[in-house]
Amino acid sequence: MTIFFDGVAFGMLLFLISVGLSVTLGLMNFINLAHGAFAMLGGYACVVLLNRYGVPFLLTLPVAIIVPALAGILLEKTLYRRLYSASELDQVLFSIGLVFMAVASAHYFFGAQQQPLHLPAFLQGQIHLPGMDVGVYRLFLIIVGLIVAFGLQWSVIKTPFGAKLRASVDNQKVARGLGIDVNRVFSLTFALGSALAGLGGAMGVEMLGLDPEFPVKYLVYFLIVVTVGGSGNILGSLYAAILLGVADVAGKYYIPQIGAFIIYAVMVAALIFRPHGLFGRSHN
Repeated sequence: MTIFFDGVAFGMLLFLISVGLSVTLGLMNFINLAHGAFAMLGGYACVVLLNRYGVPFLLTLPVAIIVPALAGILLEKTLYRRLYSASELDQVLFSIGLVFMAVASAHYFFGAQQQPLHLPAFLQGQIHLPGMDVGVYRLFLIIVGLIVAFGLQWSVIKTPFGAKLRASVDNQKVARGLGIDVNRVFSLTFALGSALAGLGGAMGVEMLGLDPEFPVKYLVYFLIVVTVGGSGNILGSLYAAILLGVADVAGKYYIPQIGAFIIYAVMVAALIFRPHGLFGRSHN
């Protein structure tokens, strides 16, 4: 049960970081492989405030959300917007280039070493329950992840902004004819995806570590979550992240020789039977 709980917590962390990619890739049809760079930016914002300026951990999280969101808006308006109608190859090459620029910048400003993160006392330790030990920080991750998942799902499905976003994605010309400011909707959506990445990056420092190679090291994990869950499906990404997190943690514990292979095996098996993801829809 403890392994299962740790797997759920790891899966929830994967969800927090990758759900922003699900938003930009699935809802905006843009292949943003630089998503991990925004997560890294949120992580560095968190550790700099915490370690250099003594800002309490929970107060660093809003900054870790706002800084990547502002960076996302700036890049969307100046660079990304020019590539919305470009080919998938152009989008991939462009965003991979941004990844390497982000890695080089992080090396220059912060060095190659792992960044330490000291959690506050109330988030440390464990809660002992019958049959399992529950890490307090991991429980905190799960709670935050569930709040984000259902809040985001509600905002996409139930709010006027969500309706404008879906209309803009499905048919930009009709959306503009109805008076929807498509450029503004896309800017806000990209900022939302970047903000979620920053939150996940900040909360993931304790479990994943943080160094300049972060966007490259975990890119495949983010893509696997979105692919298995179904591009653009918020709850699908949640279920896929939990499934993959449990499989990854259990595999590394029970069969450490091939544990890192398990998450890829789950992805292959899922896509054989559900090519569009567990909860994706066909684009035919």
